[in-house]
Order: sequence, then C-alpha cells, then structure tokens
Amino acid sequence: MALQIKELTTIEEMVAQINTIRFLYPNISLEKYQSFLSEMVPHNYIQIAIFEDEICLGLTGCWSATKLWTGKYLEIDNFVVNPDRRSKGIGKLLTDYIEKKAIELNCSSIVLDAFTGNFGAHRFYYNQGYAPKGFHFVKILDEKKMTV
Repeated sequence: MALQIKELTTIEEMVAQINTIRFLYPNISLEKYQSFLSEMVPHNYIQIAIFEDEICLGLTGCWSATKLWTGKYLEIDNFVVNPDRRSKGIGKLLTDYIEKKAIELNCSSIVLDAFTGNFGAHRFYYNQGYAPKGFHFVKILDEKKMTV
C-alpha cells in the first residue's frame, strides 16, 4: 500500500492519533492533549500525518505566524516518527511537505525547536537544511503544567 499524506485540521482527527504523539510524550493524558489542542487549533495549528493502511507512521504539527525579525514563518511543532519506521524516509516526507506548505503560505522561513540533548533530531534537521539561528531560552514557572 502506498503512503498517504493527510492534513489533520480538527481536534478529533488529531486526538485519533494520540498513540503516535505518545512516542514523543509517553505520559500525555487524553484530557491534557485535548485541552492543549483546543487552545492551539484556533491559532492556525494543524498536523501533517503520514499513513500506511490507515496506520499513522509519523506526524508533525505546524502553524504559521509573523514576527518582526522574520516576517511570516511556519513553525514545526511536535515532530514524531514511529520508532519502528525511523530512517525509512518518513521524516523527509514530512519536512518536504512542510516546505511546500511554507512556500504556498508565502513564508520567509521554517522554524523549530529541538531539545538540546536530542542529537538524532539535530542530525536529521541539519541533513534537511536547517541550522541553529539562536537559543530558545525557557524559564519554567510550574513543571506540573508541562508535558515533559
């Protein structure tokens, strides 16, 4: 069966793929996921998912916005590929799709965050043409409200 790329635009479509999100956030509850999505979706958040036989092999969230330094940009958020399907081109399919979407939306750039210790992700993004531009600083105010 051929791979299918789908844009998930509703909370219901996204929640149906919670098991894929749990590869990234193993302890996220259904309630927390629904709550976060209900705040994210009204701000242009969608997900791009790759399916084979109705099984989600990987997905990424994305949203567009505008900042003074970059103008309109597309942000990759929550990029995850099923561990059993990594290094098989799924991630590249996702980043290629995101790039086309960013061009369609007339974005100047694509941005993302990767955790500092996630060297596999760093290598992957470098190989896709991404490079660090700065540091994303975080001051944690309440860890209990976070997923990781």
